[in-house]
Amino acid sequence: MIPLSTPRRLRALLSATCIATCFSPFFSSTLSATVSASLVLAAGAARAQGAATDPAAFVPRSAVRSPFAERSMILDATRAGTRLVAVGERGVVLLSDDEGAHWRQAGTVPVDATLTAVSFADARQGWAVGHLGVILHSADGGETWSVQRIDPIEDRPLFAVAFTDARNGVAVGLWSLMLRTRDGGRTWEEAELPPPPGDTRADANLMSVFGDAQGRLFIAGERGLVLRSLDGGDSWSYHPTGYRGTFWSGTALADGTLIVGGLRGSVYRSTDGAGSWQRVDTGSQSSVTDLIAFDGRVHAVGLDGVSLDSRDGGASFELARRADRLSLTAAVATANGGVVRFSRAGLVRD
Repeated sequence: MIPLSTPRRLRALLSATCIATCFSPFFSSTLSATVSASLVLAAGAARAQGAATDPAAFVPRSAVRSPFAERSMILDATRAGTRLVAVGERGVVLLSDDEGAHWRQAGTVPVDATLTAVSFADARQGWAVGHLGVILHSADGGETWSVQRIDPIEDRPLFAVAFTDARNGVAVGLWSLMLRTRDGGRTWEEAELPPPPGDTRADANLMSVFGDAQGRLFIAGERGLVLRSLDGGDSWSYHPTGYRGTFWSGTALADGTLIVGGLRGSVYRSTDGAGSWQRVDTGSQSSVTDLIAFDGRVHAVGLDGVSLDSRDGGASFELARRADRLSLTAAVATANGGVVRFSRAGLVRD
């Protein structure tokens, strides 16, 4: 445990280092490098004993347009109407208007920080989050983006974002960081979570946030935690899974079944709204990095080239593994029932 006496920014960076080196091999290539450099700066800032920094004076660098953008590590992908949108390292945003056959880089992205997650409320209104605590907004289906929030002083990364409609959204990240908006992201307020059962404070890393057809919200994270909100994110309750490792992703099926997955191929399933959980044998020890539900299927991707596919609501999975064992990081469903996968090396063309 990192001592509470450690300055908060330095504690956040130390925690991020633990994530990069201990919990998530697919984040390590970008997060470790970012954190290592930031630790040097943070140590100097701590010695300065409170030297003031004005966040309003911080001007982020824009993402560089590159002919090799498709080779960037992609960490999340989603649909924006008929368009596919993927985000990843160095502020890369990729767009496809033909179900993944061809991709191009977004026109304007005002940060070059790693983007970890993306969510669209409809075909045009979307949000992406990532390092520097950044929240980006697009009003044109991902073509151009603007900054709604950035915190270069503390730099607590955001790992996931979900919008239930064009006004209401939740973003979560390092050390139980939770931000909420009720006005489409024009303002974001930090919410304080209650401590998990048996703990004195909420300090777990929150890795995934997702909703179901009934309007409930769920968070999956460190220490096997699953949280549920019945009121759009105003209040949250903890629902033990019996697992102590980290969940990296989660999804909800049309019938309300919940699936979460994470370290060492761990997949857990709930059919009663997170009230109880059952472990699903996947036949794999490779960490699950993303889960998607579509057309009655559940599909997961993971490290070591693993893909898992279920046609019975996540009760069982069929395992496939790429011969090259390329670690997969994200997936998105196509309109024709296919899946586009991404990796540490970018877009995967099977």
